[in-house]
Amino acid sequence: MLSTRSRLVINLTATFMALALVQTASAAADAERGKKLADTCRGCHAVETYNNIYPTYHVPKIAGQNADYIVNALTLYRDGQRQHGTMTAQASSLSDQDIQDIAAFLQSAGGALDPAAPGKGTAPAAAQVCAACHGPAGISPIPTNPNLAGQYLDYMKQALSAYRSGSRKGPNAIAMQAQLGAVSEEDLAAIALYFSQQEGLGTL
Repeated sequence: MLSTRSRLVINLTATFMALALVQTASAAADAERGKKLADTCRGCHAVETYNNIYPTYHVPKIAGQNADYIVNALTLYRDGQRQHGTMTAQASSLSDQDIQDIAAFLQSAGGALDPAAPGKGTAPAAAQVCAACHGPAGISPIPTNPNLAGQYLDYMKQALSAYRSGSRKGPNAIAMQAQLGAVSEEDLAAIALYFSQQEGLGTL
């Protein structure tokens, strides 16, 4: 297991990398314009029963997700650095300003989320390593990190497994792989279950 100091160094490094990769548009993000642009997102992300085909997992909740995280994710899909056929196709024609506007709308669609909110129930010991970057209840205090609270259980297990294996790319990928490298399947499932039971993200 990594020492507390090592985890802190990894977390800080990942945060600085993520902040450096956030693309800030010259004009302020326009959430109202983003709402119109996000109409295509609703076809998948607004349907609670909609699943990714293979591997099979719920299409993630994105209402209330941190805007800076959405900007990073959409940029990675658009530029081919994160692979998913549907997402790459949807993001391929988006400009930097489009992505900023969509991200602003998606964050606002979830209402105000409090990073200091206490979690419901008792967090498993394995989830303690998540709190510094994602908040005790899964509401991240770091804008470039995703909110986990309320996310679908199967999607979260898929994402955590992908980070652990190194197959999921992004500014936080190295830190996530290091944090999860020694986490067992049982603990990974417990982490996903805990955060999925918190109040936070919603469907569009």
